[in-house]
Amino acid sequence: MNGILFVLRTGIGWEHLPQELGYGSGMTCWRRLRAWQAAGVWHWLHLVLLAELRGAGQLDFSRACVDGASVASPRGANSRGRTRRTGASLAANATSSPTGKACR
Repeated sequence: MNGILFVLRTGIGWEHLPQELGYGSGMTCWRRLRAWQAAGVWHWLHLVLLAELRGAGQLDFSRACVDGASVASPRGANSRGRTRRTGASLAANATSSPTGKACR
């Protein structure tokens, strides 16, 4: 765990994890990170930490943000909207061509 946190905190490559720290090999840490991610360990750990902080009254939402790219669309967003014209010209526009061809 310490090796994983060290690499993630410092941004060094897994292969550059210093052996003298005693965290094991970087490749082993990477494999554990991948296995734990697949097993849902990080998600579970996140939920446990949130519950502990909430129980202690230590959650501070005064500086929170939500990334819209990670929030699912309520309607699924399966269909694309119409492409609007990009210019005032009445000439053929490759981005909104009804035939789907770039040129005629």
